[in-house]
Amino acid sequence: MDTSRNVVAYLTIKGAAAALSFYENAFGAKIAAKQLADDGHRILHADLEINGGRLYLSDEFGGGGGTASTATLGGTSVTIHLEVEDPDTLWNRALGAGATAIMPLEKQFWGAKYGKLRDPFGHVWSIAGPVE
Repeated sequence: MDTSRNVVAYLTIKGAAAALSFYENAFGAKIAAKQLADDGHRILHADLEINGGRLYLSDEFGGGGGTASTATLGGTSVTIHLEVEDPDTLWNRALGAGATAIMPLEKQFWGAKYGKLRDPFGHVWSIAGPVE
């Protein structure tokens, strides 16, 4: 997929390797690329395909000019939204993988199913799709 004309979220995570595993299990992510830092353990950069889109992530490295993880910040100001055909299946898969519901997946006044989850790394995901 050519991402040169897209907006791609880039997450900074304490424990990025565990996050890769979670995103594979919870959201069906496919790892398109992964580069380790010089220490051979932390992730310098990973490129994931989720639901037809891209998501980048790396471990938190600290220092000047870097970004901080949700653990360091104490929260997040961003919600990552997934629009899917079967929201119930993805919702249950994410909960089974370790996500926590913060807004139940329910039919909303605008006619879609919608809910919010927090992943084990502090990032918020909304899942939406058609009502059965």
